[in-house]
Amino acid sequence: MGLKASNLKRCSLSLTIEEQSVDDVVVLKISGRIILGRDCQQVEWKVEDLAREKKTKIVLDLSGCDHVDSSGVGIIIMCYGKAKKSGGELRLAGVTGNVERILKAVNLERIFQFYPTAAAAAEGFSVSRFGLE
Repeated sequence: MGLKASNLKRCSLSLTIEEQSVDDVVVLKISGRIILGRDCQQVEWKVEDLAREKKTKIVLDLSGCDHVDSSGVGIIIMCYGKAKKSGGELRLAGVTGNVERILKAVNLERIFQFYPTAAAAAEGFSVSRFGLE
């Protein structure tokens, strides 16, 4: 199961979102900082767009993300709610370092399982369809 880049969207110098499709799973690779400002709203808007397009299996790959502030945490939670409301699921991958420390400090591991890679998160969708996960 390989990742194929289908779209690259640059939000600004501080945040980049790269959309990749893996079968029926969409991976949003986030690079930079998810912090207060219009940039972090781009993540939320992208998830809204995917929900409207009936793309309900979404992975946020945070392996390229080096910082998340309280606004970024709020955006991640909003994205989770929007995906769930549309009948989908949002998963987090590549959560390490400072980002992992912050997300664990606010107990996001109670909402999300953190996957080591986007590929592992994407594969999990296939397994969970059969109740094996």
